[in-house]
Amino acid sequence: MIDYSEALAIIQRHAQRLPVQRCAPRVGHVLAEPVASAEDLPPFDNSAMDGFALHSGGVSVVAGSEFDVVGAQAAGDVATCGSGVFEIMTGARLPDGLDTVVPVEQVEVLAQDGAGRPQRIRLLADAEPEQHVRLRGEDVGAGTPVLAAGSRLEAAQLMLLAALGVAEVAVSAVPKVAVLNTGRELVDDPAQALASGEIRNSNGPYLAARLRDAGAEVVLRETVSDDAEAFLAALARALDAGAEMVLSTGAVSMGRYDFVPDALRSLGATLHFHKVKIRPGKPLLFASLPGGQLFFGLPGNPVSSAVGLRFFVEPALRAMTGLPQERPLQLPLAAAFKKRLPLRFHLKGRLEVDAGGKLQARVLPGQESFRIQPLLQANCWIVVDEAMQAPQAGDLVEVYGLGHLLAPAIESVVTR
Repeated sequence: MIDYSEALAIIQRHAQRLPVQRCAPRVGHVLAEPVASAEDLPPFDNSAMDGFALHSGGVSVVAGSEFDVVGAQAAGDVATCGSGVFEIMTGARLPDGLDTVVPVEQVEVLAQDGAGRPQRIRLLADAEPEQHVRLRGEDVGAGTPVLAAGSRLEAAQLMLLAALGVAEVAVSAVPKVAVLNTGRELVDDPAQALASGEIRNSNGPYLAARLRDAGAEVVLRETVSDDAEAFLAALARALDAGAEMVLSTGAVSMGRYDFVPDALRSLGATLHFHKVKIRPGKPLLFASLPGGQLFFGLPGNPVSSAVGLRFFVEPALRAMTGLPQERPLQLPLAAAFKKRLPLRFHLKGRLEVDAGGKLQARVLPGQESFRIQPLLQANCWIVVDEAMQAPQAGDLVEVYGLGHLLAPAIESVVTR
């Protein structure tokens, strides 16, 4: 039995970076190469207000000054050479030679033409040079690095790439994962009545949903009985579907029906570790299949599977896609926690705000590995390290989001 840090190091050594492909950017992609801007943003000086553009000459233009309006410029109009004052709309390109915008609210219109267009104006307030002007390249200058390799694309990144005209990016391929749930007691059909000794399969839907949230593509999900031959047939189907990682649940402990380790050995798989000094989920297994695919054997209890996914599988997904290693928050415990064993504990937790407005981490009741309902109250995972024997209120612990792409839900805090 090995400790968590050793297990994580082994996983990261074997989780090979996936191939790079060039494609149109979309949410969830992880950049394999940095992106630099080929353009200025904004691409030209433009108005931040509806109003009037004029030439200041680098000095304030005093209230009471009067000007003839010689033209108009709307968003999308081509460049114009400006030698006087132009009526201008928000986002419109400043005519060449003009450098200042006076908002329409700070102008009195003295004369209009027959169509209601201003012909002469008076300033009602002083105008400072370059006020209300968005300068070319003020947001991003051409040649500026904007996204680093390893960045995950979200909506804000897509907005910037679209604004810069980036049509293609180099990204890591999306990991393809299969999920095999073992157990003759498992029932997949929610409409089926349970016979004596049967339970419903909760791990399959949970793992498939969480894997998608974690940035993976689920290529196969099957439930198989406690039978090595059926398991190996399902594993072959998973690999035929292109799985680069396979997760199984159940049949990895030390009971008579815990056949997964021997079944893997019969294939020629390399078992890197089996059992980790953690709770819940101690019997967890990690192996490499003969074709180089990764295999995680997760215990069958629901929360043990959830912990295996969050703290073993998701770090592997990060390594495969080029994301940097995760860094947890360090927060004080809200109350003492009694450890019964010298193991690393992964606990359903909740962030709270104390009376002084500071964040703290509270361990939820119902930590047993069969209890699913407390996961609905959890907005984070709390990790109590193996070396912490009797953590007290105020002791710092590691706090992780429910998924590696999810920050702890600080917006869901409660005050006590």
